[in-house]
This record gives sequence, structure tokens and C-alpha cells, in this order.
Amino acid sequence: MDDNDNIFERIQEILGKTGGGYSILEQQVDVNLQMEYFNFSRERREKPFLGDMLILINDLYNDKSSVEAKRGFLVDLASVDKPEAYRAIEKFVTDGLPELKDWAILALQESRMLLESRLLDEEQIFISTGLGGQKDKLRYFVAYVSISEEGFTAGQRNALESEVKFCLARHESLLETFVVEGKFAMLLALVPLHVPVQDPFKMILNECNALGEFIREGFIITNVKILSPEEIQAYLDEQDRKMGVQE
Repeated sequence: MDDNDNIFERIQEILGKTGGGYSILEQQVDVNLQMEYFNFSRERREKPFLGDMLILINDLYNDKSSVEAKRGFLVDLASVDKPEAYRAIEKFVTDGLPELKDWAILALQESRMLLESRLLDEEQIFISTGLGGQKDKLRYFVAYVSISEEGFTAGQRNALESEVKFCLARHESLLETFVVEGKFAMLLALVPLHVPVQDPFKMILNECNALGEFIREGFIITNVKILSPEEIQAYLDEQDRKMGVQE
């Protein structure tokens, strides 16, 4: 995660060159779908939309339009710097096809950035991860592993939860969920961009193990997706296998 520790510095460096601001995608949208959207949008932009916006909106809501066509309509609308286009996409996020909701969320974010760029006359940096964020914070999934195969005791769970809340607050971060399943303690937290992302979670680990060594050294952290206990175990097994090969 060392690269992510410097994300704020990198953003500031870019903003210093462009004189603009940044916008964080708040919703949780699969990273693969995000890549598909941005590639599709980039290719679509090679032929700028020059048609009638109202016809485009009607086509978007026409039941006879295919799902694939509506994907294109959403991207086209996102390139129109009119509030009416933004509102049409916004309505589609709520009332449109469920299978296109995440696609529409990305189009809405692109439309918002376009309008803000024109209104403020400055470039906007779009920050997106699989888990999204909120205002100036990014969302992270973190997992701690009990040293005992039997999992955390009630006392250990309470101590860990208490330290999680305390350490996150010390780093201006917000706890969203905290769940213990067997030997895994899993949480979702919002961490400000200016905070080196590993700092609060290292502090949690150190504070807990100062009370008694009950958490395995290290932790899993990602802003790509929420991991299941099975995925966490598979990752640990793979890491143990690699360590075995190295030894």
C-alpha cells in the first residue's frame, strides 16, 4: 500500500499544474465496469455528439431502445454541458434499467464534472475506486486475523472494536461497519486523502497487541472490493504458500 500513502501528494501535484479541484466517486462500482465505461466513453468521444439533446433523452427512455443503445445514450448525455442532460441521467439512475444503474452512476459523475468544470472554469480530477468514498475520504476494507484458529474471544473483540473507533477518530477517519466472523475481524472505514492510509490501521494493530498478542502481524487492506472470509482465507493460504516456497 506504499503507493496509496502518497495519493494526496500526487493529487496536489496534479492540481498545482492544472489549478483545478477533484471529485470522488461516492458509490461502490465494480472496478472492471469502471474500466469498461471509461474505455467506452473515450472511444465514443472520438466522434463528438452533435445531435438533439431532447431526442437523445427520449431515446434513452424509449422501451424499444436496446440495453446496448442506452449505454451509448448515457455516455452521449454525459458529454452535454446542460443541466437538463444531468437531470435526465440522474433520473435514470433511480428509475432506469437496474442492470444499467452502475453505468448510469458513472455517466452522472462524468456529467457533474463537466458542468462543474464549465461553471468554475477549472479542470476537475476524477478519483474512483471500487469501494467509492465520501467528500474528501476514500473507503477501505480492512481485515485483521486472530492468532488463534478458534477466533477472537469476546474480550478481544471488544478491545479491538474499541481501538478501531479510537484510532480512526485520531486520524479523522470514520468507521462504517465492524464485523467479526470466526478468526477474521473486518471493517469498512472512510479515510481522508491527506492521511497516509496505513497509519490508522497500523496503530490499531499495535495498540491491540500491546494489550496482549492476539492479532496476527499485518493486515489486509483494499479499496477495490469487500472480501468474503473465504477470499481472505484464500489470500492468506497463497501468502503462506509463497513464504514456504521462499524458505
